[in-house]
Amino acid sequence: MRILLDTHYLLWWLGDTDDLGTQGRQLISAPENLIFVSVASLWELRIKEQIGKIDLPSSFSEVLRQQAFEILAVNVAHTEALQTLPLHHRDPFDRMLVAQAKVEGLTLLSRDRIIACYEVACLIL
Repeated sequence: MRILLDTHYLLWWLGDTDDLGTQGRQLISAPENLIFVSVASLWELRIKEQIGKIDLPSSFSEVLRQQAFEILAVNVAHTEALQTLPLHHRDPFDRMLVAQAKVEGLTLLSRDRIIACYEVACLIL
């Protein structure tokens, strides 16, 4: 399976927290799954860090590089796909993740139930 992590799943994985749940942990660690992390999530995390909503460790970038994740850049096709998305979700980062999952044929792993309102492959755990 080709899985795009929602931002919170990325944080839970890197922090090795119980929030991942057994199924989430198994999906991300399964060698047969290819795991993607969007640059949009990294952008979102840095913004939240800057405004004081979260604290990222100084080693965040290094820890991320050590993961067997594919980094997914934002491209023109992703931004064009935003035009076709209904406004179920107002968060621009979540909307970009949905657009990327649609364009790239990825399954979006999230806990956000609003994601399931879109016509996109998703796992809501």
